[in-house]
Amino acid sequence: MITRSRQVALALTALLAAGAACQARGHQPDARPAPPAADTGAFTLVATGDVLPHDSVLERARFDAGGTGHDFRPMLAGVRPVVAAADLALCHLDTVYGADGDHAGRPAFGSPPQMAEALAATGYDGCATASGHSLDDGAEGIARTLDALDRAGIRHAGTARTEAEAHTAGVLHAGTAQVAHLSYTTHTDGHPLPPGRPWAVGLLDEARIIEDARAARAAGADVVVVSLHWGTEWQDEPDERQAALARSLTAARSGTLPAVDLILGTHAHVPQAYEKVNGTWVVYGMGDQIAGETADDRGRRDPRANQSSLARFTFAPPGKPGERWRVTRAEFLPLLFDVDAGRVVDLNRVLDEGADVRAVRDRVRDVVLARGAARDGLVMAR
Repeated sequence: MITRSRQVALALTALLAAGAACQARGHQPDARPAPPAADTGAFTLVATGDVLPHDSVLERARFDAGGTGHDFRPMLAGVRPVVAAADLALCHLDTVYGADGDHAGRPAFGSPPQMAEALAATGYDGCATASGHSLDDGAEGIARTLDALDRAGIRHAGTARTEAEAHTAGVLHAGTAQVAHLSYTTHTDGHPLPPGRPWAVGLLDEARIIEDARAARAAGADVVVVSLHWGTEWQDEPDERQAALARSLTAARSGTLPAVDLILGTHAHVPQAYEKVNGTWVVYGMGDQIAGETADDRGRRDPRANQSSLARFTFAPPGKPGERWRVTRAEFLPLLFDVDAGRVVDLNRVLDEGADVRAVRDRVRDVVLARGAARDGLVMAR
């Protein structure tokens, strides 16, 4: 019998062997400047929070498209310079794509597939797709979403159309590194897994994550990135389960190397802290990058739902054989989704232009740094 670990390793080995033939980018080669890897082999990785288009967001995208279809590119234009400049950019899709014309922003989400085109145009290379809304439209919703991402040239991890796809770790190329991207969610918002398809959504399980990470490492991945849809909604502080899982995942080994090189968290709807745990960076929660006005668990409108952070990590090759790729620079950018304008805003940039957003920028900064990340070198980028 071939175990899940062996299946992942075999599938990943085939992908790695494809080398340059496996194109990680779905946008044109001139969409971003030449990476710094040409001289050093280093690469920059950018990640952002939940893409969760509520009805007001869909209405704005329809307006930006001139009333026909949906255009999300203007919505993301504010972060395109940072995203497109990275060697590897990862997003998190919190929703599935709806059937033609069947789009809704709550409670069961069905986003327009044009979102995938906008993500590609912004410079994203891959997206985590395991979330609480992964099964809002059953297996058909998963297939529709992954088909749209494929058409846009965006890699994906976390949900699957077939069992073989579920056991194939996504591999992206950045600089001279081959990066495995894994994605899991704590729940599917009460929706059961489709009959006969227990593999359709990557459910968060510590042993499974470590097994998959080790399989990816054994198959040749230089860097293993794990996206986790976890945590307690509306809570700035990571909960006890997040903290405990972060400790165990970052302590797990794959031979002489850590099993996991970076953890990227989503789901809480609010920004959460970054922390270096056992020598590995953990982003407990980036917040919602795109979302409409949102009420918290008490039914009150909570402006934190429109605040988020963009994470940027620079990885350098090992100093000597047998060592890990190391993070040489850790940065974050405070972001805001302007619900009136329907735009993602780089708070530092608009602050420099005179916008009165200092209090919001400072709140995001304080939350991100709340667990002492500045002592380990995390800085707010400009």
